[in-house]
Amino acid sequence: MADETLSRYRQSIDNIDAALVFMLAERFKITQAVGAYKAANTLPPADPGREERQIERLRALAKDADLDPEFSEKFLRFIIDEVIRHHEKARGATA
Repeated sequence: MADETLSRYRQSIDNIDAALVFMLAERFKITQAVGAYKAANTLPPADPGREERQIERLRALAKDADLDPEFSEKFLRFIIDEVIRHHEKARGATA
């Protein structure tokens, strides 16, 4: 019985992980388009004001969802840093 329960939990975790990967892939497709737009219009790759607003917004959402805001900030910061790296790369490709 315990093995069946554990197996169901793990299947749910696997499904969530798959959804996260596909959601991240979609997010990066969009941010790559943003990077190309910024590069074509000579806009800076980073927008510190927007980044801070996003972090605060997602910290509040995390708190509402009973998720550690520190964890959510670290996770978002990792994503933002990766997006900026892509934007810088796109900018270099058009230079």
